[in-house]
Amino acid sequence: MPANQPPIPTLRSVAQVQSEIARSIEAITATQQCTLNAALNRICAEDVIAPINVPSFDNSAMDGYAFCSEDITECKHLAIVGSALAGRPFETTLTAGQAIRITTGAKIPARCDSVLPQELATLISTDTLDLTATLVRSGQHIRRCGEDISQGSIAIHKGTRLGPAELGLLASLGFSAIHVFRPLKVAIFSTGDELRSSEGGNQVGSTNATIYDSNRVTLHAMLSRLGIEVVDLGILPDEPKQLETALRHSANDVNAIITSGGVAGGSADFTKQVFSRLGDVHFWSINMRPGRPLAFGPTHKTNDAKHPTYLFGLPGNPVAVMVSFYFFVRPALQQLAGENAIAPLQISAVAQHDIAKKLGRAEFQRGYCYRNAQGQLEVKIAGDQGSGILSSMTKANCMLILPEDLPTIRAGATIPVVLFEGLI
Repeated sequence: MPANQPPIPTLRSVAQVQSEIARSIEAITATQQCTLNAALNRICAEDVIAPINVPSFDNSAMDGYAFCSEDITECKHLAIVGSALAGRPFETTLTAGQAIRITTGAKIPARCDSVLPQELATLISTDTLDLTATLVRSGQHIRRCGEDISQGSIAIHKGTRLGPAELGLLASLGFSAIHVFRPLKVAIFSTGDELRSSEGGNQVGSTNATIYDSNRVTLHAMLSRLGIEVVDLGILPDEPKQLETALRHSANDVNAIITSGGVAGGSADFTKQVFSRLGDVHFWSINMRPGRPLAFGPTHKTNDAKHPTYLFGLPGNPVAVMVSFYFFVRPALQQLAGENAIAPLQISAVAQHDIAKKLGRAEFQRGYCYRNAQGQLEVKIAGDQGSGILSSMTKANCMLILPEDLPTIRAGATIPVVLFEGLI
């Protein structure tokens, strides 16, 4: 190798980098109380113990008639002696040969163990019910006390991201507020003298060799999907002192900083050298496409804060930014926020055509997944796969996960796919 050539960095696998980041992340501990109506997408900060049973009493799952199944022989006439409505129970204990009208959600009276749906009932008169034994079994159409949640059990686990179902469950237990982890605050900025913001009427073109910055807008949207407060530091020039000042100042006020561009080691890439002065930052070349360069590590804060601020240096190309975010930054931020996150669900789809792939390199290709006429999931490539072709992401609905040991994929092969729904 010529003396003026830098050494070729050792390539790390995707799994190695994901594992090393996960080992380095220390989850936040600060919490706050939040009303249920304001808790959507927040992370539960404690195991929530059910204070009551849900349901809190045996109740009817149907509109119909309640009675004791032991009263029924092959055919039996039961006297209808009253009604039980939701919120208005029938308080008298039934005797043999009696039944009551009952509505959905009404409390099951003492001695009753069965409900016959209204549509299956045969009335001899307004106060006599004709029952056939084959239609009756003990426990039918009754929701038992505690069958949803039993008193004393864990209703919501610590680290759960609270969605509509979780919030509804909490309300059913009588909670009006919940302890959650404080939301993350993440700063973002782009670097590059060639970048211009799309705000303010800045014109770009070939005469001044400038381009619009899309990465900050993309990062802002991806972070907002996670319920993260975003601090947009704008576009910073390729000037080391300004970069270092901005990073040191923001590091004292946020949980993480995400940059795009400047970590590949080019002659004008100053982000890497500034990162090295700020903290214990690793600079990796990952055996993947798109998104080979990545920087990560904790900063040394100047305000004596116990919890570090984490730096993420992403590549500059737009698609590489998104891929790096989804497969490295997103799980790290979920861990940092205290979330018990699981990896995105992978499904299998059949390649509709040959898909070029370099053996020995992991690739994340944009694809379009659909069902063919036979109901089988198929996938095809969505547009040009260049790391700067952002339009390909708008044409895709999934990511093809192609590991290192795969060569070019032939039409008809089954390959793993992660759908954007639930990821993006």
